[in-house]
Amino acid sequence: MKHIVSVSLGSTSRNHDVVEQLGQYRFRIQRIGTDGDKIKAKELIAEFDGKVDAFGLGGTDIYIYAGGRRYTFKESQDLAATAKKTPIVDGSGLKNTLERRVIAYLQEECGISLRNKNVLLVCGLDRFGLAESLTEVGCRIVFGDIIFGLGVPIPIRSLRGLSNLARLAAPIITRMPVKLFYPTGKQQNDIKPRFRNYFDQADIIAGDFHFIRRNMPENLTGKMIITNTVTKQDEYLLQNRGIATLVTTTPEMQGRSFGTNVLEAVLVAVAGKPIEQIKSDDYKQLLDQLQIKPRVRHFG
Repeated sequence: MKHIVSVSLGSTSRNHDVVEQLGQYRFRIQRIGTDGDKIKAKELIAEFDGKVDAFGLGGTDIYIYAGGRRYTFKESQDLAATAKKTPIVDGSGLKNTLERRVIAYLQEECGISLRNKNVLLVCGLDRFGLAESLTEVGCRIVFGDIIFGLGVPIPIRSLRGLSNLARLAAPIITRMPVKLFYPTGKQQNDIKPRFRNYFDQADIIAGDFHFIRRNMPENLTGKMIITNTVTKQDEYLLQNRGIATLVTTTPEMQGRSFGTNVLEAVLVAVAGKPIEQIKSDDYKQLLDQLQIKPRVRHFG
């Protein structure tokens, strides 16, 4: 049995430990939060290093890919460097492949047309593949990076604008503490509705669930949510707010969908070669081999 440990800067209340069969492989998957404590995160990584098959790093990104460039978060890179023997991934290497497949799956397998839908993508910089895919199928998108990341109501409405933001902002924000612009620790349990009009105007709300949850209004009637890292309690919360459809880019595993970092760690553990040698086509083949598909649940 392969053992995956996701060490997260997120809340300990979202911890989970499952044994799951994926294809021909059996996995033990643990998600361990540290409530934003970077020292504790380093201690956990050091404790499990060399004893597990792969690490996921949650509650932060090591890299973001946007406009054909890769940007590195210094703080997260420092955390990841604690792992000396076991490969460690944040999900960014898989997002581009996985989230493109989700949009194709919704249209081709589920018969859900996305053309001309109004989409609020709460943060496009860490999901550029999703941004490109939604644009390619004809969605009208508002990128909320400045709105929800900085608290300034300036929407971005094009991939070109998002790429320009990446070139200007990414070299700066990747040197700042993650907690300044992304909810970590117990902040992930708080809901502080902001900028409701952008939610109201959207048919589809997409992107990082912690950004969605922290900012969402009470009424989400009839909307589709495309996200990940959703627990059973999160699902009840969204259902009570009236959503019509929940799509998680990672599959359900015993009551929750894990973050992309966990799924990338699963694939790395199976690939059997160094991370830097794993390409997009490898991830596609591994997703098919393990029969991994998104979860689509309709309510009402």
